[in-house]
Parts: sequence; C-alpha cells; structure tokens
Amino acid sequence: MILDTNAVSALADGLAAFEAAARGVRRFSIPVVVLGEFQFGIRRSRHRERYAEWLEDLVDASVVLDIDRVTASRYATIREALRRRGRPIPSNDVWIAALALQHELPVLSRDAHFDEVVGVQRIAW
Repeated sequence: MILDTNAVSALADGLAAFEAAARGVRRFSIPVVVLGEFQFGIRRSRHRERYAEWLEDLVDASVVLDIDRVTASRYATIREALRRRGRPIPSNDVWIAALALQHELPVLSRDAHFDEVVGVQRIAW
C-alpha cells in the first residue's frame, strides 16, 4: 500500500480512522515525492526534530519507491489522459499515481482526485 502525504501525516498523528484503513498492512510503500512533501512540512513545524526522527523510523520500516524511466512513461501517459478529459490533478499526485500503477499498489489517501486516474485504487479513511 502506497502512502500519500496526507496518509503519512495521519499516521504521524495516530488518527484512529487511518489506523483502521491501514490495518493488516505489514510494510508501507512511500514514494520519494511524498518524502519530499513531508520533509518540506517538517521544515515548517515547531516540532522538527521529533517529526524528523519519526520519519526516519518510518522510512527504515518501509519501502521507498523511486522514480525511474518506467515511472516517467506512466506519468506522461496519465498526465495526457487527464488533460484530454479536462481533469488535471496536482503534478506530484500524478507521480504517485504513476508509481501506484507501476507497482500495482493501492494508494491510501484522502484526495479524491486519485479516483480520476484509470487503474488506480484509492483507499480512503
């Protein structure tokens, strides 16, 4: 299961609804794009050190999904399909969707715009 940035935030905050949606998952997958977004958020937080340590532990226990040539091709295909339908979504979320398709994993997210990407399964909480 791929974690979107809002899912990483919910995990950090210990939200019960998130925990119910993620029950049974042994190991999360985290796109490198999500790491960048969350690290940006940490830099703006009053609790930088605590969140940075927490994130390091999460990364150690997870699979980090890097972007490669296959991901880039999927990104372009998704972006063009969304453009044709007049349904664009944020660029970073296109990268996450591309990784979800590439690795055949669902995305745990509150962002309904993932539902616009054909083939991506979104799990909400």
